[in-house]
Amino acid sequence: MSKAQEKTERVIKTLSHQEPDRIPVGEFFWGSFIESLKKELKSPEPFDPYRYLDLDYVVMIPNMDPHIRPFQILESDERHVLVKTGFECTVMKRFDLPMPHYVDFDTKTVEEMDAFEFDDPRDRRRYFESVDDMINGVGDGFVRGLPPFVDRVKAYAGDFCVFGSVCEPYETLWRMVGSENALLKLAEAPEAVERFVRRIGDFMLEIGRAEIDAAGGILRGMYIWGDVAYRRGMFFSPELWRRIFKPEVKRLCSEFHKRGLKVVYHGCGNALAIFEDLIEAGIDAYNPLEAKAGLDVVELKKKFGKRLAYCGNIDVAVLERGTKENIRREVLRKLSAARGGGYMPQSDHSVPGDVPPRNYLYALELIRQYGRYPLELGEFDEEM
Repeated sequence: MSKAQEKTERVIKTLSHQEPDRIPVGEFFWGSFIESLKKELKSPEPFDPYRYLDLDYVVMIPNMDPHIRPFQILESDERHVLVKTGFECTVMKRFDLPMPHYVDFDTKTVEEMDAFEFDDPRDRRRYFESVDDMINGVGDGFVRGLPPFVDRVKAYAGDFCVFGSVCEPYETLWRMVGSENALLKLAEAPEAVERFVRRIGDFMLEIGRAEIDAAGGILRGMYIWGDVAYRRGMFFSPELWRRIFKPEVKRLCSEFHKRGLKVVYHGCGNALAIFEDLIEAGIDAYNPLEAKAGLDVVELKKKFGKRLAYCGNIDVAVLERGTKENIRREVLRKLSAARGGGYMPQSDHSVPGDVPPRNYLYALELIRQYGRYPLELGEFDEEM
């Protein structure tokens, strides 16, 4: 069995609530942490943390821009870049800050939403050519000229379980019209937003189908990116989410399951109010389970049993400031949720530059040491 087959079996069994040989591990990293880790390890270029750390799965992102076009650079110097993207938004990326600032949006009004025309989601450039795209290119860093999606998928296929990904409609909506404007329009003109959401849903559903086809059977699962909550709860009422957004998540899950793929929903903040709905819509697992938002994988496993699996929940605040004993307690207690499968530990969002590499490496060492089945966690063992 190849390394990729071993890891794929490990991940799929876990998401199916079975116990594989050991608990699989995934992760997302900020560029600042990767730089710190590389220095700590004195690693030469090129440095790939997924390969170096021998993690179990990776998530690939195709071009999902509503309009396929090169970035329009409006300003640029050694400190920042101001860029207009295929989401028809203008974004400021300061290189001394981790995340970009959305400055302006071409699509603001209901009339502009109705008139918006999406480029072909099956355009081959999205999957087979090196093209600018906002989600890969303007985030923690600023990147142009990434290898084509299919080449990136194939580069990892021999050593990892590979997931593709799409955005659900709210994640797309706010990038197109702005977070504040999206929330205002949901209050002022929910029917008009619902029309636009249906069209976004059609677009993303076809993006998902096309990337699965383009990858030619390599993908083993799909991530759905969908931030609909903050630390204290939902951005809008659960009832509104159920009416406008849930049908689109359900359509995505149904299509991906029909293709034989597992589905992980990535949602920041505390969206506990819609977990039952997400289960009903068909998601297999939830990521990242932010500890700072009050989510605890052990309690969630007790509450939802085998109806939902989880990826995440290792508190980065503990990794950042904790002692070795704090980290040990955080990791081993959370590993209890892996009894019977259903849990892949990783950070409760992504590993930022403030986390000392030695602390992250120690957490990973603990997972590898104690994560073999049958689990023996001693004082940290909890009945699920």
